[in-house]
Amino acid sequence: MADHQRIHPAVDVEAPPSPIVLPMVPHGHQSSSTITQKEMKEKGIGTSPVDQQHRPPLGLRPSQVARAIPVIPAEPKQPEKRSSSSSCCRCICWALSILLLVLIIIGATGGILYLIFRPKLPSYSVNSLKISDLRLNLDMSLYAKFDVKITANNPNKKIGIYYEQGGRLSVWYTNMRLCEGALPKFYQGHQNKTVLNVALTGQNQYGNTLMNALQQQQQTGSIPLDLKVDAPVAIQLGTLKLRKVRILGQCLLVADSLTANNFISIKANNCRFRLKP
Repeated sequence: MADHQRIHPAVDVEAPPSPIVLPMVPHGHQSSSTITQKEMKEKGIGTSPVDQQHRPPLGLRPSQVARAIPVIPAEPKQPEKRSSSSSCCRCICWALSILLLVLIIIGATGGILYLIFRPKLPSYSVNSLKISDLRLNLDMSLYAKFDVKITANNPNKKIGIYYEQGGRLSVWYTNMRLCEGALPKFYQGHQNKTVLNVALTGQNQYGNTLMNALQQQQQTGSIPLDLKVDAPVAIQLGTLKLRKVRILGQCLLVADSLTANNFISIKANNCRFRLKP
């Protein structure tokens, strides 16, 4: 009985597990669970530089293999850069908004001023036209001197007109100027009518041709003349004096004759006026 008793060694529970020793394989033989480096090379396993760098050593358990594989930290995500196009679009939007706001303010201000002052264009009428001199010179140029009396009417109740220096009044026949003169400088108040006496003089180098045309036209009893007004003015709104503008006018006259030293009878008088900045 005693001969058949076996002594079993005591097992230490707290002792660390002993490493597993793989059996030796004789030269020229390989285990079914072992892959040689040659076969791995033929199958393309672990041949890349990355695989060779991170390949665990052979003969390790799965838990040891997991601990042996190094963990590569992920690259930090870089913040996205704001494109310059978005900031440029924002600046354009702001500029357009400011421009639109300025236009709205200007339009509203102009509308309010129009409703308050109710501006109207001044009007002009030709009272009389007298030819003081109309003759041919020795050089065959035509000399003409006219005396024109016109009435300037300001129909506005709250707007005054400053007639500045540089205004001109001229008389034309078939696109040829006969004579011209300067308009006086003065201020015209609200709802005011002012009579102006303007002396016009001029000389035309095509005197012979122009005189023959005037004489032929005089035989018909109707001579078309064109009286043009070019007056720089400044508008006064209450106590505010605005910048200069120009009043351009044109009066189509029909006279019965062009006899010197005689008042001409005006058969027709059609005037049109406009403002020019």
